[in-house]
Amino acid sequence: MQATSAELVRIYRDQLGRIVATLIRVLGDFDLAEEIAHEAFVAAVIEWPTRGAPDNPAGWLVQTARHKAIDEVRRRANLRKKLQEAKVIAAIEQSFCPEEEDQHVEDDRLRLMFTCCHPALALDAQVALTLRTIGGLTTEEIARAFLVPVPTMAQRLVRAKAKIAAAKIPYRVPPPEQLDERASAVLAVVYLVFTEGYAKTEGDELVRRELCDEAIRLARLVRSLLPSSAEPTGLLALLLLTDSRRDARTSPGGDIVLLEDQDRSAWDRAQIAEGLALVEEALRGSSGSPGPYALQAAVAACHAQAPTPNETDWPQIAALYDLLFRVHPSPVVALNRAVALAGGREQGLAALEPIEQGGELESYYLLHATRADLERRLGRLGAAATSYARALELAGTEPEKRFLRRRLAEVEAAWKKA
Repeated sequence: MQATSAELVRIYRDQLGRIVATLIRVLGDFDLAEEIAHEAFVAAVIEWPTRGAPDNPAGWLVQTARHKAIDEVRRRANLRKKLQEAKVIAAIEQSFCPEEEDQHVEDDRLRLMFTCCHPALALDAQVALTLRTIGGLTTEEIARAFLVPVPTMAQRLVRAKAKIAAAKIPYRVPPPEQLDERASAVLAVVYLVFTEGYAKTEGDELVRRELCDEAIRLARLVRSLLPSSAEPTGLLALLLLTDSRRDARTSPGGDIVLLEDQDRSAWDRAQIAEGLALVEEALRGSSGSPGPYALQAAVAACHAQAPTPNETDWPQIAALYDLLFRVHPSPVVALNRAVALAGGREQGLAALEPIEQGGELESYYLLHATRADLERRLGRLGAAATSYARALELAGTEPEKRFLRRRLAEVEAAWKKA
């Protein structure tokens, strides 16, 4: 069977994180692990188009990475390190075979995700490093997810790797009683993997379906590991309710369809039904104030339950964002609250002022797109054109850029006629 470029890309995205993370755990060296894993994929790119893809592509890649890791260890070893070499090679051999240990975490990728989320690292470093090694996201994609410059994120990743090496942080699965302390980072990773899949930060398409599906699968596993915690349930509810709109978000030609214009009959009713039940469970199971994922899921539930855009309970959504801002204050939450208040256009614009003054979202295209939309609806066409132009400069995907170009052209045309 001939391997197409699309198949190679799909296999790369699916298997890279698993292979890299396993090599990291064995070799204790992030850069070496990534180098070996990429060498295995380079070999696939060279061999598969001419010889055909193997019957088990994932197994072929795993074995190729295994052989390359052993070769590299042997190449680097000298006579005084033969004993250590033998230990490392034995560990590599064992690591690419089914293991009997740590059976309380059944999924290998999830297990390695918990391993990367070591509490000795700062939370943002845990999340970024796990997205890089397990999720296979690029430094650029992670930087966009964190709303920081790419060089800043690159340095953050370098420092995290250096700390792990210097502190000799072990790569092992924590016992069940320690899973809770790793949960916040793991949930954040799952959420950001889904976000990158549902609304890509760059590229020709808006959605990466495989990332959405993987995030939902991981969310289910985390919830099964932590059944007494409400936030994993809230996260799964949020992902299901958000993903239920996936097929309605773009036209057949790949253009963005806004929430208010979506065909709600195309929403996945099975996901909505499951998500709504999980929202209730998460809110009931919260001790004290609900957590941020449960609150965001409640917002998604308001959208899912509205038969038409005009029947959306915007006051309830604004109230939920008020609660969310108290437990998880961030400029993005404030921006979403401003959108919820935008039924009164002036009120929405007023809510944008402190966000813009804070400066943290200056490079976030949705801030400028939101202002542009409010100004357009108020008839302030010149100001709207300026804001649309700024949003267009910052947008990352082609569907977003096409949408903003259309809006900008419409506003400029109306402005000339006025």
